[in-house]
Amino acid sequence: MTRVSEHLNQALHDLMESDPAVHLLGEDVSDPYGGAFKITRGLSDRFGSRVRSTPLSEGGIVGVGAGLALAGDKAVVEIMFSDFVTLAFDQIANFAAKSTAMYGRAVPVPLIVRCPTGGNRGYGPTHSQSLQKHFIGVPGLSLFEMTPFHDAGELFARMFALSRPCLFFEDKVLYTRHMHRLDDLFRFELTGETARVFVGGAAEPDCTLVTHGGLVHRTLDAMRTLLVEDEVVCELLVPARLYPVPHLPGLENARHVCVIDDGGEGGSWSAEVARVLYPRLWGRLRRPITLVNSADAVIPAAPHLERDVLVQADRIRAAVREAVS
Repeated sequence: MTRVSEHLNQALHDLMESDPAVHLLGEDVSDPYGGAFKITRGLSDRFGSRVRSTPLSEGGIVGVGAGLALAGDKAVVEIMFSDFVTLAFDQIANFAAKSTAMYGRAVPVPLIVRCPTGGNRGYGPTHSQSLQKHFIGVPGLSLFEMTPFHDAGELFARMFALSRPCLFFEDKVLYTRHMHRLDDLFRFELTGETARVFVGGAAEPDCTLVTHGGLVHRTLDAMRTLLVEDEVVCELLVPARLYPVPHLPGLENARHVCVIDDGGEGGSWSAEVARVLYPRLWGRLRRPITLVNSADAVIPAAPHLERDVLVQADRIRAAVREAVS
C-alpha cells in the first residue's frame, strides 16, 4: 500500500507533468535533498528550473509564488514547517488573498502554500504547532488539509480551480501512514469533499465525530475503544476543505456531535465548525456540540509532556463518553 508521503510525491509529479505552468518553490526542495520530508524528491531532476530551492525567507517564497500566480502561471510553495508560515502571513493575507478582489475585477491567484504541520514527533514548541485557526476568515483564502482518504492530485486540481490562494496542511504524522488503510471494524466512503468513516453494519451512531486529517488515526483509536469497551457507536466525518467549512453529510439524525481539533483552545477551527452546524442542527441535538482541542499551552519537546498538551485518543474517548452519558 502507498504511504501518504509517496502519494503526495506522485501527485506533485503528475501535476507538474500535466501542467507546464506549475512552478514549485521552497527551502531545500531540489534534489538530491528533495525537501525535509522528501515530498519533492525527484522533481527538480525531472522538471529543471520549474523547481527552485530558495533562501530561508518564508515571506519571500510566498511573495514570489503569488507573483508567479498573478503573472499567469501557477505556484506550489512549501513552508518547511508550518510554524514558519506566520513569517509569510503578510504576503498571504495582505497580498495574495486580497489580490483576488481589490483591482475592480476578479483576478485569479492560483497559489498553493503547502504546510507540513502538527506534533507528536518530539520536535518541540517551534516545529509542532497546528496553526490552521489563524487563517480562518481571511477573505479570498481557502484552507485544505491532506487526509488518508482523499486523492492529493484531485485536491491540487480543486485548489487550482478555485483561482484563489489556498493553504494546504499536511500533518507530519501522516507521512508514514498508508492511504485508505482501515481495519476490519470500519468502512469509509467519500461524499463530496468529506470522508465518512463508519462501523460496518451498525445502526445509527450514538455520536458523530468531525476532525481534520492529522487526527484521523487517534480518533479511530478512540472509536474502536468506545465500540469494544463502552458499546458506543461513532461515525467520523473528515473534510478535506477546512475553510470555508463544507456541507457535512450524514447529520440528519445526529444526536451528539463532537469536533476534534489539534489546534489550541480558543478561536479554533472546531469552534468555526460548531458555528456552521448550530443553525442546521439546533432543533435535534440533545446537548451542545462538544469541542476537543489541544491545551492552551506551549508544546513541549519531551514526549510524555507533549502527549499531555496535544489531543490523544483517551481524551477523545472521555469527551464522547461524557457527551452520550
